[in-house]
Amino acid sequence: MAQWEASTVFKAAKQAIWNRHKVPGDEMAQVKEYFDTVARMKTLKAEIEAIKAGNRTGELALLEAELNELQQKRSSLVNAAEKVIAGQIKEVLFQQSIYHPADKYIGLKINFPPMNFKLEKPPHLLVISPRDRIESMREIVLQQEVKVEEMEQIEGEVDTLGVSSIVVELGGFGGTYPAFVTNEASLRFTVDAATEEWLHQYLFFKPLGFRYVLDVVGVKRDYEIATMNETVASMIGKEIGGMVAESYYPDLKSDEDEPGKKPGFDFDREMREIRRAVDEYLARGEIEQAEEFMEEKRQYLASKGYHIRKLNQAYFAFYGAYADRPTSISPIGGELKRLREQSASLKEFLAMVSSMTGHEDLLESLE
Repeated sequence: MAQWEASTVFKAAKQAIWNRHKVPGDEMAQVKEYFDTVARMKTLKAEIEAIKAGNRTGELALLEAELNELQQKRSSLVNAAEKVIAGQIKEVLFQQSIYHPADKYIGLKINFPPMNFKLEKPPHLLVISPRDRIESMREIVLQQEVKVEEMEQIEGEVDTLGVSSIVVELGGFGGTYPAFVTNEASLRFTVDAATEEWLHQYLFFKPLGFRYVLDVVGVKRDYEIATMNETVASMIGKEIGGMVAESYYPDLKSDEDEPGKKPGFDFDREMREIRRAVDEYLARGEIEQAEEFMEEKRQYLASKGYHIRKLNQAYFAFYGAYADRPTSISPIGGELKRLREQSASLKEFLAMVSSMTGHEDLLESLE
């Protein structure tokens, strides 16, 4: 693994130094074809599952044959999609004068770590939280292929230890080089996720990211540092992703427009209210009531088109680390947004937050 990563870094760095990315029209067409294929595969999988569950009728053999053909088609297009999107993200990073972690001291305008990712299924993650509070106490990386039945078996065995657990299907994973980004998502999600994972790798060489690594490996646990790191990467990933979409895919629809979700329903507000209520239950020591409440709300969200496999303390511990999302009630999200508004540029914002070593640094920067 280490040899493969080193070889990949060298090749990507060489390309970053000598080649600026240009996107021929046929490659752009291949990107569109790739994601059209992914979308059709997602529809087919849902239809096949519905037939197998007895919820609808249809020619199962024909659908499975079409799915197999599309899987081969996706494989033939994936290299072009990876190359084009990586180049587009790098171009936007260059436009924002974001080059490499040492660009304050070294004036070379090269992209490092080289922007590179693989469209493959990322590993799953087992997240463990205490039942009496929402906090990630352990995260364990699992293999890429884990069936729902296996997830539930793992969770059931872990929960016998008196904790709350969930196996999360990751959308991206930057713990290897190149990073992994799921091959089952939309174009916009892919751009955002690829940028976010690159930022995690960039931050590894900065004080904020290094402190986060100490948290991840358990040397020095710091949930606030984890929240800052995840939120910064998520915020900047979305901002860069928006610029990529505007520059290269102006007709791209937001993921908010997914079918099945009922119009007029405010998912973000609902999730924040659920999180606050759960915290109140737990503060009173009413653990069972909190868990019953979360299951009731999970079913309610499903009726509104938002299907969450499991809603528990571990779910909020994982997604709550992203303080720019409705699953979090941490003040860090609002604080980082205010700092971004005060910053003259995205580069300045990244430079400030990446040099921080704790929440107190963020608070001082807002004074």
